[in-house]
Amino acid sequence: MAPSDRRERREVALIVGGGPGISASCARLFATNGMAVAIAARSLDKPVLHDLERAHGVRRFGCDASDPVAVEQLFSTVVRDVGTPTLVVHNIDGRVPGIFGKRIVDADPDLAFETIRNAAFSAFLVGRQAARAMLESEPKDDGVRGSIIFTNASAALKGFPASGAFAMACHAKSGLAQSMARELMPQGIHVANVPIDAAVGLAQDDGTRAHRRAGPTVDDNMADPDRIAEIYLQLHRQHRSTWAFEIVLRPWVERW
Repeated sequence: MAPSDRRERREVALIVGGGPGISASCARLFATNGMAVAIAARSLDKPVLHDLERAHGVRRFGCDASDPVAVEQLFSTVVRDVGTPTLVVHNIDGRVPGIFGKRIVDADPDLAFETIRNAAFSAFLVGRQAARAMLESEPKDDGVRGSIIFTNASAALKGFPASGAFAMACHAKSGLAQSMARELMPQGIHVANVPIDAAVGLAQDDGTRAHRRAGPTVDDNMADPDRIAEIYLQLHRQHRSTWAFEIVLRPWVERW
């Protein structure tokens, strides 16, 4: 079989936002499930991205997801070099240093706008290009063209004190996802919004998991990125008669 034939027959996943947590877990899981995986990040020099490339054949692409031209170029390059994605994950938090934990009277307007641009506007750009690519492709025999999944946060459900900019961005992403779902699901594209109401505990060198602000995990009190990735794959594989739009993930001990 020619390389081009293998590429066309292999399902393609694109993850926008490259880091050692949810994105890396998704990349590993999707690759081990037979997908050709592309991951996009502003910086391609992160050690985890090199590890994913060596261990799982993940393709790395540079992209500022808040730039319309860069996102359009990303999808064009991925379609050309890897194939048309049938699974796109937008996994960008978007917060910038200097805005987190600021009271509304102290929050810098420029940093607030940058947070919205990085989180919600980038979700719009990625969702737009993902929809274009999927709508231009032929659906499978069951009429499904693909899945678009947005990682979100508990700020999409409740605006916390001293977190106005992030709450705006997360609520905007939820509204975008809901509008896209109502528009695209009848056309065979599954759109899902996944607020994670928890700290995400990343794997450490000693085998434990920890969060940079919340410390080490204790008795599964933080979300495990590997388990989150499993939910994303399940969403992608759901039958269209029971597509879930919004799934809120939280540890068993989380207060809500």
